[in-house]
Amino acid sequence: MRPDTLERISPWEWRLQPTGSMRVPGVIYASEPLLRDMEEDVLIQLAGVASLPGVTGTVYAMPDAHTGFGFPIGGVAAMDPDRGGVISAGGVGYDIACGVRVLLSGMHIDDLLPHQETLADALFATIPAGVGSTGAIRLNDDETDAMLARGAAWAVGRGWGRGDDLAHIEDHGTAPGAEPELVSAEARKRQRDEMGTLGSGNHYLEIQVVEDIIDATAAEAFGLRLGDVLVAIHCGSRGLGHQVATDYSKLMLAEAPKHKITLPHRDLACAPIRSELGRRYLGAMRAGINCALANRQILTHLVREAFEQVFRKSVALPLLYDVAHNTCREEEHRVGPVSRRLYVHRKGATRALPPGHPALPAEFSKVGQPVLVGGSMGTASYILAGMAGSEGKSLSSACHGAGRLMSRGEAKRRFQGREVVGSLKRQGILVRTPSFKGVAEEAPGAYKDVHMVIEVTQHAGLARPVAKVRPVINVKG
Repeated sequence: MRPDTLERISPWEWRLQPTGSMRVPGVIYASEPLLRDMEEDVLIQLAGVASLPGVTGTVYAMPDAHTGFGFPIGGVAAMDPDRGGVISAGGVGYDIACGVRVLLSGMHIDDLLPHQETLADALFATIPAGVGSTGAIRLNDDETDAMLARGAAWAVGRGWGRGDDLAHIEDHGTAPGAEPELVSAEARKRQRDEMGTLGSGNHYLEIQVVEDIIDATAAEAFGLRLGDVLVAIHCGSRGLGHQVATDYSKLMLAEAPKHKITLPHRDLACAPIRSELGRRYLGAMRAGINCALANRQILTHLVREAFEQVFRKSVALPLLYDVAHNTCREEEHRVGPVSRRLYVHRKGATRALPPGHPALPAEFSKVGQPVLVGGSMGTASYILAGMAGSEGKSLSSACHGAGRLMSRGEAKRRFQGREVVGSLKRQGILVRTPSFKGVAEEAPGAYKDVHMVIEVTQHAGLARPVAKVRPVINVKG
């Protein structure tokens, strides 16, 4: 993307003034090198989002932004239902509530390294991963309804986890307003055998070590110490979320003329929030969020079992936090002199609540929300914290990862999966995967420099880094 097509506000902020059908401006958070590497389609898609009915304030692209379906991945936009605001399935994403959770081990890396190979094998044997992967759990219709209604709370109730896990999950592990009956039979069928599975694409389970503490106060609140071992789980709602998005995108596209909506692109198919279709999608989407939360909760239980198998003792692995980055949430935000109830789409973007926000667990109130940002399988990841003032800069949103630098097709042409796995092993990172093709698609070279993404996120005032972590084991879908 050419920087001269945008107005430069600061070294970290670029403004797209409204033109054509745009109703509001757009802002891209990026350094000049990151901006030059972004596809032009990010700008085109951001302008399309800014053209939707009821869009309010400013639409944003995070520093890890790249081209997505309808919305750019890394896109954030708020819709006002009082002004005809819409809900877009593409603006939430096809992997509804895909997100990251991090577990604390209380274990030092020196105690893990003698067991690194054994643990890698145990996790790979325990965690189903890959395209079409299925687990040992089979849900009947009643159990599916319960899972879609209660999310991680359902999983804990079934014995997959502990009650204290729920305090460190957004919405305490259950998305309010879910309506399981609005999820199609096909979506349910796709999920019936997929609970407790990673899936494929960029999903992973990673054993990490804290290699740098950047904000000591926040690190203490988060329970992070130098040399500590962490577990990161990145996955979402699997086939169910994808089918919900597919079902409702088709309906939204068909009904657009009825609501007199002119779409900048068919991938931005949407419905008024206060329409019957909008209400139905919100109910189904929230059920999809609960599916993702339940899935990550079951995976947490399986990880704990694998640790206990390898180390032959009870390992608590308490949950630091769980954040989703493909959602639309009803939130209170100040627009000009007044506060409004808005529907905030975050697609490939993480909510980053500032210190003092009432939705935070008490132990994080003084430092802000943990923001979990994955790198690539061969680079550092980061744990950040929400910052004061972020609401006015990005609706309290931050990046969700490093962001793709090249398409999966191009990555497969450039990289060989076996070579990537061998290279990472020489760096001390063990990879376990059912697909070398999948490894090639997710090779470290296919991603942006996560350190540059974090630098922009910090200097733009969206979230501040607390700790840098590096991988030692990666179980890749």
